[in-house]
Amino acid sequence: MHLVQILLPLADNKGRRFDGASYGRIRTELSERFGGITSFTRAPAEGMWREGGHTTHDDIVVFEVMAREIDHAWWERYRAELERRFDQETIVVRAIRVEML
Repeated sequence: MHLVQILLPLADNKGRRFDGASYGRIRTELSERFGGITSFTRAPAEGMWREGGHTTHDDIVVFEVMAREIDHAWWERYRAELERRFDQETIVVRAIRVEML
């Protein structure tokens, strides 16, 4: 089993917040494909990274789904679509192997 996490920005590169419909669409798409989703949207996390000698940060929300197998080609296409929708160079989508207890 895998836990797939998607880290999405709350605002675009100019600081304008994305509307709730953008995240609602993702919830619908993922819950239909994977049978459920967890979204952490009420208390945003802060992402921080070094880039070109300075530190950049974003407030982010996290979406998680559980998947038995990872369809890499599908996830690559979906990540590219999210990057287009949110006008981002890179959106982090990561999978963590989990053991169900």
